[in-house]
Amino acid sequence: MADNNAELVFLPLGGLGEIGMNLALYGYGPAKKREWIMVDCGVTFPGPELPGVDLILPDIEFVREQRANLKAMIITHAHEDHFGAISDLWPGLNVPIYASPFTAGLLEAKREYEASMGEIPVTIFRAGDRINAGPFEVEAVAVNHSIPEPMALCIRTPLGNVVHTGDWKIDHAPSLGPKTDENRFRELGDEGILALMCDSTNALRDGVSPSEEEVSESLRKVIENAEGRVALTSFSSNIGRIRSIARAAEEAGREVLLLGSSLKRAVAVARDIGLMEGVKPFIDEDEFGYIPREKVVAILTGSQGESRAALAKLSRDEMRNVALAAGDLVVFSSRAIPGNEKAIQEVKNGLIEQGVHILTDNEALVHVSGHPRRNELKQMYEWVRPEVLVPVHGEAAHLTAQKELGEQSGIRHVPKVRNGDMLRVAPGEPEVIGQVEAGRIFKDGKLIGGFDEMGIGERRKLSFVGHVAVNLVLNSKLEFAGDPEVVPIGLPGFDDDDEKMEDVLFDAVLGAVESIPRSRRKDLAMIKEAVRRSVRAAANECWGKKPVVTVFATKAG
Repeated sequence: MADNNAELVFLPLGGLGEIGMNLALYGYGPAKKREWIMVDCGVTFPGPELPGVDLILPDIEFVREQRANLKAMIITHAHEDHFGAISDLWPGLNVPIYASPFTAGLLEAKREYEASMGEIPVTIFRAGDRINAGPFEVEAVAVNHSIPEPMALCIRTPLGNVVHTGDWKIDHAPSLGPKTDENRFRELGDEGILALMCDSTNALRDGVSPSEEEVSESLRKVIENAEGRVALTSFSSNIGRIRSIARAAEEAGREVLLLGSSLKRAVAVARDIGLMEGVKPFIDEDEFGYIPREKVVAILTGSQGESRAALAKLSRDEMRNVALAAGDLVVFSSRAIPGNEKAIQEVKNGLIEQGVHILTDNEALVHVSGHPRRNELKQMYEWVRPEVLVPVHGEAAHLTAQKELGEQSGIRHVPKVRNGDMLRVAPGEPEVIGQVEAGRIFKDGKLIGGFDEMGIGERRKLSFVGHVAVNLVLNSKLEFAGDPEVVPIGLPGFDDDDEKMEDVLFDAVLGAVESIPRSRRKDLAMIKEAVRRSVRAAANECWGKKPVVTVFATKAG
């Protein structure tokens, strides 16, 4: 029975207004006494505007405050944007985690790889299973996506049922199951669905996604027709695609090599849980050079242009046992995640310089997305028949496109929800009833913190304008006790007149101190500030930029 004052609320802290960093909370109960579950706990990746940052995590300060009322964390699948923040955010929450065998296996493999990560106990949760977490009963429903064992969730509450799709698509011929469970979704629709929280990633794309089977067939032809070596790069967790490539290579009489640690880890986990049956063992890297060019296929990491991944190393010819040559073929069996285009192009250019041919999904069907296009979204609406649609998982353009599609499809309520909006789903009409801080925190080396506390703003400034350190000592007569030291880092070496920048700044230090009457030089704070301003002004005059300046001033005797 529903409590008279109880409300069912949906609160996203990541993933609505961006692609990545998915984290959603569902709350039930009166405003002051809600119980919560968390669905997914993902990361996003920094661009060059965040120098030194390794990962971007959702700010879960709100969750920490509600920790005593958080009943469970449920992970829909093992992509980094859905589970990558667990190792950093779960400690301190210590809440039960429910996830599939593949997700649990990848989390454990990560722990072996990241020495600092503690053990995180996971309860295995598969399609068809149900769990009770406080007032919520959560059922896992099989969907298809570009990773093993993805699931949607049916979240039952005393005020109505919610379907949270996770990432999904409809593929009637996937290379690796499961298929999206149409029958179960129809049954849930018959039971009555209050709200559908639905993936918006491909809401701008018409039609239906091609099947993975068609991609497999296309890859098979590409490998068969290639004259030299073939290297294919894909996301390491796309085990279905890796199986397709391995089978196609086998049919073409070629041996297969895996390159890249994340790929090897994902395949090892897939083998452990029986997902690589029927695929021949892969060859070792040191065998690569002994196999004729037309008899080998390499599957490797680096589809997003990551500089330390196998493909980037190959493009720079930096691998010990493996190299490509003119006439070989590299296939990008992936899409460019927005923001990575420049890095990917750099890798392609390196390969092209070596005479390697490049094939992408613009020229052949070598990749298909794991997300639903517009006709698939409409299909889900027909199965589930929700009263409320909340587009999730997307930037503003994707969320708005799905909002319009939902309205055209006759769904009564399609509220606009973004990160930090608390949506009351029931009772009454859906409405945003409040806001919660939904910022970002940053993993930087071994530490995690906010933008200012991690010094990212200062570091960004340093990356643009460099730093000057000045050390000066005054004697008992308040005159220079020896020459001041000036150490510029990251500044041009010379000005326009070929004078050393160090000398220009040295003169500025002398001028600043000498312009202060000796009687007033007791005030070291004033001297420091005068020198700092003088050095910045001198740099600005000859360079047009003001460096960060640190001044040390001491009095001897």
